[in-house]
Amino acid sequence: MQGTYLNTIDGQLVGAENSFESFNPATGEVIGTAPVSSRAQVAAAIAAARAAQPGWAARPDAERKALMMQVAQVIKDNAPYLSEWITREQGKPLGGVGPDQVPGSRFELWGCEVWTQVSASLDLPMEIAFEDETRRDEIHRQPFGVVAAIAPWNWPLMIAIWQIIPSIRAGNTVVLKPSEYTTIGTLELIRLISAVLPKGVVNTVSGPGEVGSWLVGDPGIDKIMFTGSGPTGRKIAEAAARNMVPATMELGGNDAAIVLPDAVPQSIAMGLFWGAFLNMGQTCACAKRLYVHESIFDQTVEALKNIAQSVPMGNGMEAGTVMGPIQNKMQFDKVVALVESARQAGATIVCGGQPQGGPGYFYPLTLVTGLEDGARLVDEEQFGPVLPIIKYRNVDDAVASANRLDAGLGASVWSSDLEEAKRVAGRIQAGTVWINQHGMVHPMVPFGGIKGSGYGVEFGIDGLKSVTQPRVISIKK
Repeated sequence: MQGTYLNTIDGQLVGAENSFESFNPATGEVIGTAPVSSRAQVAAAIAAARAAQPGWAARPDAERKALMMQVAQVIKDNAPYLSEWITREQGKPLGGVGPDQVPGSRFELWGCEVWTQVSASLDLPMEIAFEDETRRDEIHRQPFGVVAAIAPWNWPLMIAIWQIIPSIRAGNTVVLKPSEYTTIGTLELIRLISAVLPKGVVNTVSGPGEVGSWLVGDPGIDKIMFTGSGPTGRKIAEAAARNMVPATMELGGNDAAIVLPDAVPQSIAMGLFWGAFLNMGQTCACAKRLYVHESIFDQTVEALKNIAQSVPMGNGMEAGTVMGPIQNKMQFDKVVALVESARQAGATIVCGGQPQGGPGYFYPLTLVTGLEDGARLVDEEQFGPVLPIIKYRNVDDAVASANRLDAGLGASVWSSDLEEAKRVAGRIQAGTVWINQHGMVHPMVPFGGIKGSGYGVEFGIDGLKSVTQPRVISIKK
């Protein structure tokens, strides 16, 4: 697989004068190189998308739907190849797609296929806003034009699909910048799906953050979609404001999970575990701080410890691997620093807590107790395989703890009493509050954050509306 991989611009494969290396986070080996796009190439990609957009939007709706179903088939046909790229470049194990399988790279490709199929099935028909004997007011949904999409490194292909597919379904065209940490798999995805789309409908530019800033700051962009960190999101929001273009911003979270006193620890432990450690905790909507009532605290910690210590960790290409490495050194160093800060504050490291050593960014699944609100590991999003578990006495305190931070992406409540869980959930400040599950997104259910976790939603009808703008036709009778 090692070689040089190229961008897709106006239906053509395009290299660049400079390139950068991509590394396998499990081994440290170089697995390929990708182009560092120049500013002129960013402009060329935007120009290609601009030229293609009117014709793409003018195609009959049924034709665009059919082409998107062809995209879904391309993803399915190439899933083994693309899954290996995700594992070698991002680190998650290959896993499988069934309910009893490890949710790894094959699951990610399955998600790409399903989200494409669902988006292809959705319609935005004309709506009548008002009608009486004197007038009729119709709302027609129109594409924005050219969408700039910035994809992250944790789910590099699936989140790219979340950005691209609704956009082109609605008649927009797209210029996508993959993360510099997970570029090659995304470039290959776009190369493959572009074969069944008109040239210029989907384009890529790759390279460091500077390339992304050129993209989102270009006046030829009509809409921005970004998933990533808060600091980068603020810079993108500033660029959007300068050019007066809308943006959908998913800026991560520090999701709280609250276990109510009537919960049964053994029954919820597996759901809590995957809610916290899916993709090694490198998921925006993972549970990142767990509040457990004092009456069942010890039992819950023990149940989670038993699961964490039984999960095999290693190179995701090897059979039997359930957890892989942290994706990059920056994130690895952050996780190490946060655990060390907890240790120095007197916390109890229930399990894990020390880097494994050797090649690769491996860090064991780590549970930490003895912390309170205000500790770095509680207040800062760790985005890794570490979970602080905080004891609480009354539910009001737990809700106040959940709401005290600026993050507001997701949260969860765990209880045997659904009505009580719903009452507690209604008091939590988050874009989504799950009950007896965590992070379970669905292609028909809108998903997005509030407060510092961003604004706008993706998925379903609401997500499709977010990549369109209303045009009102007002008729005098």
